[in-house]
Amino acid sequence: MNNISCVIIAKNAAGSLPKTLDSLADFSEVVVYDNGSTDATKEIACQYANVKLVCGEFYGFGETKNHAASFASHDWILSLDADEVVTPELLSAIASVELQPEKVYRLVRVNYYRDHEIRYCWKQEHLTRLYHRGKTNFNDYKVHEFVLDEGFDVVVLDGILKHYPYANLGDFLQKADRYSTLFAQERCGKKQSSPVKAVISAWFSFLKKYLFKLGFLDGYPGLVISVSHMVTNFYKYLKLYEANKDRADLRKPEV
Repeated sequence: MNNISCVIIAKNAAGSLPKTLDSLADFSEVVVYDNGSTDATKEIACQYANVKLVCGEFYGFGETKNHAASFASHDWILSLDADEVVTPELLSAIASVELQPEKVYRLVRVNYYRDHEIRYCWKQEHLTRLYHRGKTNFNDYKVHEFVLDEGFDVVVLDGILKHYPYANLGDFLQKADRYSTLFAQERCGKKQSSPVKAVISAWFSFLKKYLFKLGFLDGYPGLVISVSHMVTNFYKYLKLYEANKDRADLRKPEV
């Protein structure tokens, strides 16, 4: 595929990146934007002939993905994460579609914990990931970013994008800390929080995932995922509470 650049932002993705890059062998250009890896991520990327490695800063997920896309040679961008794998069926659908700038293209993503497909805690997702960068891009959200596709014709491509976000419990803890920090930074001074809200949000997120969405039917992974969401929400609102408090203290006039 010579008219599409695949763009990936990565940090300490050595465990998942090889499977991702192996699935992208048919692309003439894969931009890997490394933002501060301390593991073998950069070395792995350099082993692939179709990869262009770029190193830079992290500005939040939305802004960083747009910045990474600026290094692509083609205007058509396939945006992937460093823990996603393109299946042969999806690859065939991308290769055969007649790309039109007034359209955006969604991929069907299935989530896994290790090699276990998650059917209840995490449902299949339809994500806009293939787009013309001259027509649209990602929003500037620090977390939960997405391609701005309002007003575009949306085409859902056949095939599956496999997502392997967590290889072990340590991954859950690291991402909980990182995402909760970004959440607090983005909402500081804009949204209020409290310890009570942190506790309520945490318990509600657990009940929602484990009971209401039938996460217990996912077995052990369902329990791990549900508890992880609980912990992440607890830290999100506590960090926001602390950030707002620190901001208010800085604004107090000196006596």
